[in-house]
Amino acid sequence: MIKDKKIHVLLSAYQCGVGMGSVSQIGWEWYSRLSESCHVTLLTHVRNRPALNASGAPLADSSIIFIDSEWFAGPLYRFAARCFPRSEHPLFLIASLDFFVYDWMALRQARKLLAEGRAWDIVHAVTPVSPLAATRLYKLGLPLLLGPWNGALASPANFPEIMQAESKWLYPIRNLGRVFDALIGSTRNAAMIFTATKATLAAIPARYQAKCRSLLENGVNLDLFTSAPYPPEPSEIYPLHIVFVGRLLPFKGVAMLLEAIKALDFPVQLTIVGEGSERHNLEVLTGKLALSEQVRFTGNLPLGEVSHIVRQGHVFCLPSIRESGGAVLLEAMAVGRPVIAVDFGGPAEIVDDGVGVKLSASGKADVVQGLIDALTSVREQPELWMARGQEGRRRVEVNYSWDAKIATAIRFYRELLETTS
Repeated sequence: MIKDKKIHVLLSAYQCGVGMGSVSQIGWEWYSRLSESCHVTLLTHVRNRPALNASGAPLADSSIIFIDSEWFAGPLYRFAARCFPRSEHPLFLIASLDFFVYDWMALRQARKLLAEGRAWDIVHAVTPVSPLAATRLYKLGLPLLLGPWNGALASPANFPEIMQAESKWLYPIRNLGRVFDALIGSTRNAAMIFTATKATLAAIPARYQAKCRSLLENGVNLDLFTSAPYPPEPSEIYPLHIVFVGRLLPFKGVAMLLEAIKALDFPVQLTIVGEGSERHNLEVLTGKLALSEQVRFTGNLPLGEVSHIVRQGHVFCLPSIRESGGAVLLEAMAVGRPVIAVDFGGPAEIVDDGVGVKLSASGKADVVQGLIDALTSVREQPELWMARGQEGRRRVEVNYSWDAKIATAIRFYRELLETTS
């Protein structure tokens, strides 16, 4: 019977590998965890080979097919990097055109294997996590599952000074994704689509929304992000410790966090984990605000070290004004830390009063004041914020762990196979 059968999955993960960025980590989690309970054939880009080999791949009862489109991807990325040295979103949009070359080559390779006798029950395309990633893999004639997708988030209207630095004018190009999808037929021919947010679901044509199931694209490794006791209460002796983790880009809002810290009249320590084109500007701003003794930039760190730093903080702050997901919020919640985020995009669907505070997305001045008020509250009401951290841990265990997520996906696999058998 289908419910007892070990499922054979053709898993397409264009980005896949440990230590290669958040989306690549998502690809790795899908591959490594599905391999524990399914027969998995991984389709992935050849650039991921070193990271996969270093992690011991191929794993368990799995195999890997590497697709080499570097002849196209390399020159394209170098061109985009020259055009947009400070803005990651335009760089990503242009460089991601390589996905369509990868997908074309992946379809050819998979068809060849089918002709040679390979068999799969289901095809699942997990990365990229964007609806822009229209795939032709439905042409294999197998049930195709897409996502979880997270995208189609509108640009915030109330932060023109920040979004200008992000080349906002180029964002409408994302609408070309609908054209690609219409031409390629990815959504039209998918058997099921995982959508991570309300914005993503709303962007799916209404006639296809019945295929959609809600599933966040991010998950938490609870073995790595373990619950930890709350630090000593902030005081004149023990500074309030704030942690930020993320790419250092204009829209991440770190400059607003620095302005808020400057306005506080009690001891504060801020640890900033991450790299990006905005790091130099942020370090200069830190010096201008006379915060160099209070702010530490660590650069990129392995996840184990990130977890250790988050555990040291009283509160985790993500003042990003345009965040589709929010994996770092879930990781902070997993270690029992309360969170502060802007009420826009993915964080708006993760954060509420039970686990932290959402800041109004009405403009820069309101975000800065909201940060001042929230951080003051952390110092003055530590028991309330400690309780919020505990509730965050509980929610992650129930809803957001990778184990829970993969179990949910496999249930959907079986649902698909039951309806198509």
